[in-house]
Amino acid sequence: MRLTKYTHACVRIETDGAVLVIDPGTLSEREALDGVDAVLVTHEHADHLDADALRDALGKRPGARVYTHPDVAAQLTDLAEVIQPVVPGDEFTAAGFRVRTYGGLHAIIHPDVPRIANVGFYIEEARLYHPGDSFEVPADAEVETLLVPISGPWLKISETIDFVRQVAPGRSYALHDGLYNETGYALVSRLLDNLTEPPYTRFTPGDRVDL
Repeated sequence: MRLTKYTHACVRIETDGAVLVIDPGTLSEREALDGVDAVLVTHEHADHLDADALRDALGKRPGARVYTHPDVAAQLTDLAEVIQPVVPGDEFTAAGFRVRTYGGLHAIIHPDVPRIANVGFYIEEARLYHPGDSFEVPADAEVETLLVPISGPWLKISETIDFVRQVAPGRSYALHDGLYNETGYALVSRLLDNLTEPPYTRFTPGDRVDL
């Protein structure tokens, strides 16, 4: 089983010919969706969902399915036949992977900004957790690989550090990192290296790791 990182919040998991992609957004490379069998979308923001890229990919893969919150599904009515709405607490199988959902709401950006739905995804076979734009802890899941958000208008680095400590994964990789320059990456990496115990890695686009 292999995990590949794409720009910002998108990752691809492959095993035995099956391809699962999480959060292919407008900041991510469209090639992430090549040969896709199932797509998980945490929430509606464009950096997590590129609707045009998704439509193009599904046009080439009519058997592929999309799993996302009903609020997102309502914005993709032309894809209704291939979308399975999911909410926190659901369990389902996508591209052969067993998936559990967590969360409910996007993290607070500002009290004056309405919160939207956000679903975190736990992939059981990989023991991997992608939280989307939230720090929702999957309390009943044993997380070996945590994809940890490190940049965005809704977080501060102390929350990222506390999130890693609370989840206590076997290892953690940078996620939601498309807003930093090299100085920002270096600062965050140093803090996470010093203040969290599991091995932390800055996961750059194109990097791959076996799960």
